[in-house]
Amino acid sequence: MPTDAHPGPLRVLVFGASLRAESANARLGALVARMIADTGATADLAAMRDFGTPPYDGDVEVTEGLPEGALALRDRLKSSDAFVISSPEYNASVPGILKNTIDWVSRVQPQPFKTKHALLVSASPSLSGGNRGLWALRVPLEHLGTRVYPDMFSLAKAHQGFTEDGRLSDSGLQERLAETVAAFLRLVEADVRYVCLQRRWYEFPGDRTEAPVTQRAED
Repeated sequence: MPTDAHPGPLRVLVFGASLRAESANARLGALVARMIADTGATADLAAMRDFGTPPYDGDVEVTEGLPEGALALRDRLKSSDAFVISSPEYNASVPGILKNTIDWVSRVQPQPFKTKHALLVSASPSLSGGNRGLWALRVPLEHLGTRVYPDMFSLAKAHQGFTEDGRLSDSGLQERLAETVAAFLRLVEADVRYVCLQRRWYEFPGDRTEAPVTQRAED
C-alpha cells in the first residue's frame, strides 16, 4: 500500500550540456549542485561526456542496442528524483549532442524521463543568457513526459558572471538562482513524499479521462 514516506534525502542529477570541461554551463551546473547539497539533498553531479553517444541510427539500435552513454543516463535518471540541465544555446536552439542523447534515451522502455521533475538553466556570453535554447529544450523533454519547472534561469554575459570561488558575480542573480533551486526542490519533495496524489495528464482543457495517463509518447 502506498505511503507518504520517502527514504532518505532527495537525489537530484545535475549536468552541464557542454563537452568543454571549463564551460560556463559546467560551472553553473556545479554551482547548482552546491546549492542543492546546501539544502540537505544529494546532488549527483555529472558531465556531458558521461553520456556520450554516437549519432542516432535506427539500424545501429537494432543490431547493437543502446549505447553505453544512453544507458548511463538512463541509470542516473532512474536513481534520481529529479534532474537539472545547464545547457548552452547553439544557434538559438538545443546543442546537437544533448538532443542526440535525449533521442537515444527516448528509446528506453519504460521511459526514464517520464514524470521526472526537471529544472533548466543556462549560461551564455550573449545578452539573452541562452534562454532561447531552454525554450527549445522544453519541447522534447515535455513530449517525453518530463515535468519541466516553469521558472528557468539564464545567466547573461557568463564570461564575466562568476567569482573565483564559483559563485555568481551579481549578488542579486546569486540570490535569485538560490531561490529558484529551493522552490524547485520543494515541489519535488512534495511530489515524492506524497505518493497518494494521482498523476494524470490532460491533453486538452476539460479532458477528464479516467485513464491513469493519457496515451502519449512517454508511454
